[in-house]
Amino acid sequence: MTYMGKDAKILVVGAGMVGSAILRRLEKDGYDNVSYTFNSKKPIEEFNNYRSLQVDLKDPVQVEKLFNEVKPEFVFLSAAKVGGIYANSTYPAEFISTNLDIQQNVIKLAFKYNVDRLLFLGSSCIYPKECPQPIKEEYLLTGPLELTNRPYAIAKIAGIEMCWAYNRQFGTKYLSVMPTNLYGPNDNYDLNNSHVLPALIRKFHEAKENNLASVSCWGSGRPRREFLHADDMASACIFVLNLPPSIYNGYVEAVDSPPLINIGCGEDVSIKDLADKIRKIVGFKGEILWDSTKPDGTMKKLLDVGVLKALGWEAEIALIEGVKEIYTHYTAKFMAE
Repeated sequence: MTYMGKDAKILVVGAGMVGSAILRRLEKDGYDNVSYTFNSKKPIEEFNNYRSLQVDLKDPVQVEKLFNEVKPEFVFLSAAKVGGIYANSTYPAEFISTNLDIQQNVIKLAFKYNVDRLLFLGSSCIYPKECPQPIKEEYLLTGPLELTNRPYAIAKIAGIEMCWAYNRQFGTKYLSVMPTNLYGPNDNYDLNNSHVLPALIRKFHEAKENNLASVSCWGSGRPRREFLHADDMASACIFVLNLPPSIYNGYVEAVDSPPLINIGCGEDVSIKDLADKIRKIVGFKGEILWDSTKPDGTMKKLLDVGVLKALGWEAEIALIEGVKEIYTHYTAKFMAE
């Protein structure tokens, strides 16, 4: 049983790595009345059967036009400005202002156009730097944030609060999900702006192609991170938005806790071990050097996914198999360029 009918009017806001994964899953599950936004030069070719709209989500006029044209019943808000430690540290103003603009515009228009359910995608970086592990949803706002991504985290926390505020004041059905570190097809491989996993793939691949003796990586390699494939994330998002009202409403109608569910696989790995796994998959034979002058970020960040597991969902894609798959995607893109 699903709550969203196969002909429901669905809007996926943002067609990046997560948004495109949601579109693939919607297509696989037989949803045919789907629209999505993009801000690049052209829509994604593999979704020609879906309606695509080029929208600057920071512009409230364009977002108003979007909702007026689509009149969606269900919204996946996956659009965001994202990046790794370097990008967050270098462009803090852009990270907080852009994400606040996108969230405010979309959530306000979702209310105006009577959207039935909205799913807001946040990030595990919303939780305090020194959180008990694994991290439960209830730990939100219980301590200081990690400084390197504080502006981004505060923007995402504001999005959660905005969903909760609209639910309490207007009876809307907006739910927030907090994914762990994600990877998958259509990831960002820019060495200055990407997250650790795609950055390592590119570094090792280019080192192999150029016959380098070593690769330098940021930090000590000791921090531990949890990684989830974007296709698993998409599966979880659609699962959550399809929860029956008797369960779903229990989260969005709560007055003593925000409407929040963690999404992850429940297992972590050290960055040093991750780098070694990727090095072997790529086939780089050289040495890995760790630059301890660069920041590590939070030392451990593992989500407690007990709530989602109790609801009946678990991740399916193992890290090794997932990395092998996206390395194939990366090399195909690399050869095409």
